[in-house]
Amino acid sequence: MQATKLLLTTDNAGRIQEIPPLPPNARLEAIFLVIEQGESPSAKRKPSPRIVGLGAIHDDPIAPVAAADEWEAKP
Repeated sequence: MQATKLLLTTDNAGRIQEIPPLPPNARLEAIFLVIEQGESPSAKRKPSPRIVGLGAIHDDPIAPVAAADEWEAKP
């Protein structure tokens, strides 16, 4: 299955203005999400204000978990 994102617009009667080219002899599934007036379709998500600033990093996130001499790797 391959996903393709399309932003479509409708006229005053609710008909799609420009139908995009579709693959021949294919079955398609469509889910339409109506974008509200003034809403950006690619708006960046933000965390809930209730949890903003509550997280903290206490360790080095890229430090190795085990020392190199504990590995059993062979050259």
